[in-house]
Amino acid sequence: MESTPYFTNDAIVLGILMIALGFVFYTSSLKEGFWVKFYKYVPALLMCYLIPAIFNSLGIIEDQTSQLYFISSRFLLPAALVLMTLSIDLKAIFNLGPKALIMFFTGTAGIIIGGPLAILLIATVSPETVGGIGPDAVWRGLSTLAGSWIGGGANQAAMLEIYEYNPDLYGGMVLVDIVIANLWMAIILLGIGRNDKIDKWLNADNSAITDLKNKVASYSESVTRIPTLTDLMILLAIAFGAVGIAHWGADNISAYLVDNFEVFSDNKSSLASFASSFFWMISIATAIGIILSFTKFKSYEGAGASKIGSVFIYVLVATIGMKMDLSMVFDNPGLIAIGFVWMTIHALLLIGVAKIIKAPYFFLAVGSQANVGGAASAPVVAAAFHPSLATVGVLLAVFGYVVGTYGAILCTILMQLAAGG
Repeated sequence: MESTPYFTNDAIVLGILMIALGFVFYTSSLKEGFWVKFYKYVPALLMCYLIPAIFNSLGIIEDQTSQLYFISSRFLLPAALVLMTLSIDLKAIFNLGPKALIMFFTGTAGIIIGGPLAILLIATVSPETVGGIGPDAVWRGLSTLAGSWIGGGANQAAMLEIYEYNPDLYGGMVLVDIVIANLWMAIILLGIGRNDKIDKWLNADNSAITDLKNKVASYSESVTRIPTLTDLMILLAIAFGAVGIAHWGADNISAYLVDNFEVFSDNKSSLASFASSFFWMISIATAIGIILSFTKFKSYEGAGASKIGSVFIYVLVATIGMKMDLSMVFDNPGLIAIGFVWMTIHALLLIGVAKIIKAPYFFLAVGSQANVGGAASAPVVAAAFHPSLATVGVLLAVFGYVVGTYGAILCTILMQLAAGG
C-alpha cells in the first residue's frame, strides 16, 4: 500500500514549491560565496526541477495527491506560450534552418531503433526480463513507451489499445516512463549549464539562434517601460483570455472529431492522438500568440510579457519535478535497465548526428525533448535557452504528435521481432 505524503493540501504544496523556486532564484542571483561555485556546475533550472523531486522522494509532497501539475499544464503553460510568442520574429524562427527538424527526426529514429536494440542487449544478460507471452509479453508493454517517447500521452494510450498489453502490468511501464524520461530531462537541463562548451565540442554554428535572441532582446529593450497596473492587467487578460479560447476551441474540435469521424474515436487508430484536447489547446494557444505578434500587442513585451510567461514556466517545471520519485529507480531494475539502454541509444544517435551536421546543443536538447517529453516539457527546455525560443519547442512537439503513433507501431514491430514474439 502506498503511503500518503505529509502534505496533501494543494495550497500548502504550492507554497512549498514557490518557496523552493524563490530559494533557487535568490541563491543563484548572489554574486559571491558558495552558491556562485554551485550554480557554475548545476543550472538553476535543474534545481527548480530537482528540489520538488527530492521533496516527493522523501514523502513530503506527491504528484498523485495534487492537482498542481494539471493546473500548470492546462492553465499556466498555454498562458506562458501566448506571452512568450508575443514578441516572436517568425521569419527569424524559419531562419534557424533545417537542423531543428533533422535533430527532431534523429530523436524519433533513436527511439524507434533503441527499443529493439535494448531488448536484444538485455536479452543476452536476462532473457526473462524481455520475455512473457500473450498479453503479458514485455514487447507489448514497451510499445506504450514508444508511443509516449515519440508523441505523448494520447499516443501512449493508443499503443496500449492497439497491442492489448495486460492492464495489470501496465503500471510497471508507466513507472519506467516516469523514471527514465525524468532522468533524461534532468541530464538535458544539466547540459544547458554547459551549453557553450558542448557547442564548441560539436563545432556548432549557433549564429542563427544568437541572431534570434539578439533581435528579441533589442526589440524588448526598445519598448521596455516600467509596467503600470493597467499593463499587467492587460497582459493577464491577453494570456488567460487566450487560455479560455484555446480550451473552448480544443474541447469543441476534439468533440467534433470524435463524434463525426470513427477514425478519431477509435483508440486503435493511428489518428486517435489528433482527438486529444491537450494537443489542440497547445496548438491554438501558440497560434494566438503568433497572430498577436503581428499586432500592436507585440509592444507589451516591453511591459514584461515574456517575464510573466517565464514565471508560469518555472511553476510548471516545479510541478513536473514533483512527478519524479528518485527512490522508484530501484523498484523494477529489469525494466528500468531496458529503459536506460533505450534512452542511451537515443542520446548517442542524437550526439552523433549533431556532431556530423554541427548542430547546436539547443537543437539536440529540444529535438529530444519534443519526442520524449512532448508539448509539456519541450517549450520548457527551449525557453531555458531564451524565452523567445519556446515556440520552437512547441512546433517540434506538434510533429511528435503527428508521427508518434506511426513511429511507435514501427518500433513495436521491430521489438516483437527482437523478442522473438
